[in-house]
Amino acid sequence: MTLTTTAIGYMENLPVTNPESLVERTVDVPPLGSHDLLVEIAAVSVNPVDVKQRAQVAPDGFRVLGFDGAGTVRAAGQEVTLFSPGDEVYYAGTIDRPGTDQRLHLVDERIVGRKPASLSFAEAAALPLTTITAWEVLFEQFRLTPDSRGTLLIIDATGGVGSVMVQLAEALLPDISVIATASTPERADWIRSLGAEHTVNHRHDLTSQVLAIAPGGVDWLFTGHSEGQLPLYATIVRPFGEITAIDDGPRDVSPLKPRSITWHWEFMFTRPVQQTPDMSGQHDLLNRVADLVDEGRLHTTATQTLSPISAATMRQAHELVESGRTLGKVVVEG
Repeated sequence: MTLTTTAIGYMENLPVTNPESLVERTVDVPPLGSHDLLVEIAAVSVNPVDVKQRAQVAPDGFRVLGFDGAGTVRAAGQEVTLFSPGDEVYYAGTIDRPGTDQRLHLVDERIVGRKPASLSFAEAAALPLTTITAWEVLFEQFRLTPDSRGTLLIIDATGGVGSVMVQLAEALLPDISVIATASTPERADWIRSLGAEHTVNHRHDLTSQVLAIAPGGVDWLFTGHSEGQLPLYATIVRPFGEITAIDDGPRDVSPLKPRSITWHWEFMFTRPVQQTPDMSGQHDLLNRVADLVDEGRLHTTATQTLSPISAATMRQAHELVESGRTLGKVVVEG
């Protein structure tokens, strides 16, 4: 008998205020691949990429959304070695398979980590996508180590990726000074509580604020909002400094050339989509992060939790994320 599950997705690109923008459907669960886990989902979170897909990407029928997920393994493929049924896990899925917004979800074990024992499913679901992104930026794009010294500027540090990046720098990069941007005193207080040494308001003369802290320019800059910002970045990043962007950003980076500034792209789905030889690196880093959480050195960034997992609740979560005013992560559980 074919296994089915309830899934939430979209059939056409509609404003989130439209009741048909996200709908529930009963769908077949595909057969287990050799490295697949069948996970019973307990909680998910909503990221800007979910909102972007719902609004802009053709659904090609019924497209199931969701990347972040936390739940319990119910079955495993023939070649699975990392997990067993009953294990509690968290992960970010991939962009080329159906999403986590469903009761039963298939995911490759090599991009799955053990759920931090000290967190609830909802608290854990806030972390995977943003944590993988932040980790890859710091340790793969910028190639930072515990011996690295310098200044890191995190644009929109109170968002999902930035709030994890601040914590990773605090926990693992003792000689990196973090400048975090925040648009309100409340946000500035929150991001300082996570470990940022300095905060600046990106809405008010960012250049003078940053250069007052780092007169020669920052060594590394992370951004999720790079479009139209390169002339600004060219003034606040030091010669031979580095920038990593996660948005679609500019296509012309020539303003950076006079200062020999390096530009990186970060796309956390590269490993699973391209099936790279080091694909299990995401499993390893999620387990390392789980250790940091259980040691009390890293904290969940969940700030709003909604329930239950339904089309109506997911529309509410999408609307919150789409507003661009959320602090930390929006999670849906139950």
